[in-house]
Amino acid sequence: MPVTVAVDAMGGDHGPSVTLPAALKFLEETPDARVIAVGQEGPLKAVLARLKSPALDRLTVNLASEVVAMHEPPADALRKKKDSSMRVAINLVKDEVAQACVSAGNTGALMAISRFVLKTLPGIDRPAIAGQLPTREGGVVTVLDLGANVNCSPEQLVQFAVMGTALVAAMDGIERPTIGLLNVGEEDIKGNELAKRTAELLRASGLNFHGNVEGNDIFKGTTDVVICDGFVGNVTLKASEGLATMLYEMLKAEFTRSPLARAMALFAYPVLRAFKRRVDPRRHNGATLIGLKGVVVKSHGSADALAFQHALRKAYKEAAHGMLDKIAQRMAVMPALAPAPGAAAEAAVSNA
Repeated sequence: MPVTVAVDAMGGDHGPSVTLPAALKFLEETPDARVIAVGQEGPLKAVLARLKSPALDRLTVNLASEVVAMHEPPADALRKKKDSSMRVAINLVKDEVAQACVSAGNTGALMAISRFVLKTLPGIDRPAIAGQLPTREGGVVTVLDLGANVNCSPEQLVQFAVMGTALVAAMDGIERPTIGLLNVGEEDIKGNELAKRTAELLRASGLNFHGNVEGNDIFKGTTDVVICDGFVGNVTLKASEGLATMLYEMLKAEFTRSPLARAMALFAYPVLRAFKRRVDPRRHNGATLIGLKGVVVKSHGSADALAFQHALRKAYKEAAHGMLDKIAQRMAVMPALAPAPGAAAEAAVSNA
């Protein structure tokens, strides 16, 4: 069955100059896919006029008069820009014209609009941001939440675990993915009360819970899924991306330091190129806003065409492999999660 992906063509730092070439490259490699590019008529026509592709007939344009700025307050984007390229693209998913949406735009606005328009799946309190990080063995690990929810309850972290396992099952074909709870130590006694209570619930959940994992376990590939709150997850993501960039730039600087080093770089170039490819964050671009009644993938705002193409691949695969159905099926068989004593009262106070 063909999969149609709605693209917020105006989103991100580069807009149509990146999103449209990436969409056509994606279509060229995916014969049963369609793309609806959403955006302002002038910028879209100007870029499309310069592009040549055998897949142009599978890309259609849906006009939108407004654009959500990268640093615009999410509340303003939600209330004041109902004809933004982001909002129109998400509406296409709600109306089942498209099966997935991809945007490189404002993360907060994308989450706010997606949650308002699409709503959450049954049994899910809050959507999360799920992304993949590379492991040293050449695989990937799925980590969530990467920044949508700074404060989480144990029950919500268990929901993240369910959603993460469904995502891995859909994307990688692993029926019972292993789950690690990111903590300051592997022992059961380690961590704060949130971690300890979450571990208790995970052990009783019927999920394939490995136990606590530490930060270095992410890149070892100790588990298929790692769960944490959005504060920890976002810091982990940005730190890992920064480290990968720093290591590559340090190697590049050393190989250009002197004529002898530059000569040696010629011999080392294949190794350097392979190293860059393994740690290149562009090849893992695309974080899933998981838990919604629709597939929404957030691309990095500074993504180039290669990176945005990977985000499109991810959205296509999630829709084609029935990720939403897998989440619903797994939530349906989960035991009821009873809040810890006093949790309801604390929640009422915090929400007052």
